[in-house]
Amino acid sequence: MSIAAHLNTLDKSAARDALQKCCASPAWTDQMLVRRPFANDDSITKAAADIWWSLDRDEWLAAFAAHPQIGDPASLREKYANTSHWVNSEQAGVAAANEQTLQDLADYNRQYQQRFGYIFIVCATGKSAAEMLELLKGRIGNGADTELQIAAAEQLKITLLRLSKLVST
Repeated sequence: MSIAAHLNTLDKSAARDALQKCCASPAWTDQMLVRRPFANDDSITKAAADIWWSLDRDEWLAAFAAHPQIGDPASLREKYANTSHWVNSEQAGVAAANEQTLQDLADYNRQYQQRFGYIFIVCATGKSAAEMLELLKGRIGNGADTELQIAAAEQLKITLLRLSKLVST
């Protein structure tokens, strides 16, 4: 079944729940619901991106806040229990990390959050812990506006991946 067919057949409440698993921004979810029914999967991707880039900083931060920190098992359990199976596969690269890499991820995550006020957002799918750590180290020196744009672009990647997972779960 296509993503469009799946979302179009759900009642509003079930569609809201499904969309919120993809992106925790309330405004994004509301606007996606308004755009139903979707003609095809491309129209969902376009709507998701158009809506995302029209949102303000507070909506982006709401979406970021729903994510667990990269490599933090306690955070993985606490946040978004209903998407834990997705998060575990998205962060699979952390599972094989050595203790030093995990500690460095925790340290840099803490520094990042202190600097920017939100957790480090990266589309972790297919990335090793070492790769994510290098990205984190590289981005921590960015200016606030630049980093917010990068984090928002990463969030959109995550959202689009999760939309595609709606029909595979």
